[in-house]
Amino acid sequence: MTDDDTHSADPDAPDPTTERSGKRALVAARNAETEPDTTEIRELAAATGYVVVGSVTQRREEDPTYGLGRGRAEDLMRLAATTDAEAVVYDGSLSPGQTFSLGELLPAGVAVLDRPRIVLDRLATAADSRSADIQFELAQLRYELPRLREAAARDRETVRLRPEGRGRVLDLERRIDTLEDALENITADRSQRRAERRAAGFDLVVAAGYTNAGKSQLCRRLAESGNPDDDAGADTPASVADRPFGTVATSTTEAALGGRRALITDTVGFIGGISHETVASFRATLEAIRDADCVLLVIDASDDPDTIRRKLRVVLSAVGSASGAVVPALNKGDRVDATQLAARTDAVEAATAALRDEDVAVADAVRSPIPTSARDGAGLDDLVTAVTASLPTATTTVTVSYGGGMEAALSWAYDRGVVADVAYRNEDVRVDLAGRPSTVDAAARRFDQS
Repeated sequence: MTDDDTHSADPDAPDPTTERSGKRALVAARNAETEPDTTEIRELAAATGYVVVGSVTQRREEDPTYGLGRGRAEDLMRLAATTDAEAVVYDGSLSPGQTFSLGELLPAGVAVLDRPRIVLDRLATAADSRSADIQFELAQLRYELPRLREAAARDRETVRLRPEGRGRVLDLERRIDTLEDALENITADRSQRRAERRAAGFDLVVAAGYTNAGKSQLCRRLAESGNPDDDAGADTPASVADRPFGTVATSTTEAALGGRRALITDTVGFIGGISHETVASFRATLEAIRDADCVLLVIDASDDPDTIRRKLRVVLSAVGSASGAVVPALNKGDRVDATQLAARTDAVEAATAALRDEDVAVADAVRSPIPTSARDGAGLDDLVTAVTASLPTATTTVTVSYGGGMEAALSWAYDRGVVADVAYRNEDVRVDLAGRPSTVDAAARRFDQS
């Protein structure tokens, strides 16, 4: 064993003879550049119901057979036997062949789950909507299909079998086609609903970010700040557990941001180590982000600068493009001092500049970061100002006579939040309009026709 190789049982793991709340698992990780950090993969395993009882890590290039080198894979085998592990969670993507090879080396009954699989398992078990169910099942099947093909091919190489394996592959392919059609319908329906909400005068703000950055807390804070009748969070901080994928389905809340009527949508968090094809399965979520009037990009300020750069690359690369502005919120700013916060701001700007140089379109839409804290509300006013300033805005003034349809037109404009000021004069009324361009235009036409 070299200094770059480690393996150990977890001293805090439960005794194998005692009752346990989850399946026992080992974590395996490899990195070509540095000693692997297993913090995130441990959190993912725990969120999926596993109890981590040990780990094996290695600093080296990827092995084409096992992912880990042969010696480290054998260490993993022995550790699995001594800890009674039921699964190995590998922090990275394993090819179908690597998954089978590692599984054959391990004791019988020990499952091999790579990072994409553990993420999909966590998402699928927590899905709570029809859209989420479809997106997560589609992602799972796209992950499973090449592995099923690999299994069918191996069966054909070893024994003469009936065409059952090929039949299962065809069944999976048909199910994928069915889910893609269903997702197409959901995406079209959501696009229509967004158009209707805009026509009703709402601005669409979508929160996006790496998992566990605090999006849900921040969305709640924004909604509460724009609703003076709701003081539920005025004396106590919004509290959402720090755990991966606390949000697994989109949720939308109405809010007033700087006098604008807005709908704030909270989305499932992104995570690294997932294939492009798997990310593409979340089409409905991605299109909601790309079509937003403003993307609230929530970043965990308690992360170190290198981690922020890495996570920001994952999120922005997946989003790809955005029709509106992207406003970064350095959330959890209460956990760092001013010098550290400045370093995090520099990290965001450096990561964005690098992606801009690589022609990632969404990088051009990224604005300056705003330090915030969903816990104590610090920076919230600045964030609302930045979001409001980024929204599409038009202004105009109309002068109308009393009577006719003036009152109805004014009521319509008030309902859609585009009345900035009204001056009642002797013979007419002057109305200043400001808000969404399409809604302001519609209001002006109503006044002209009144």
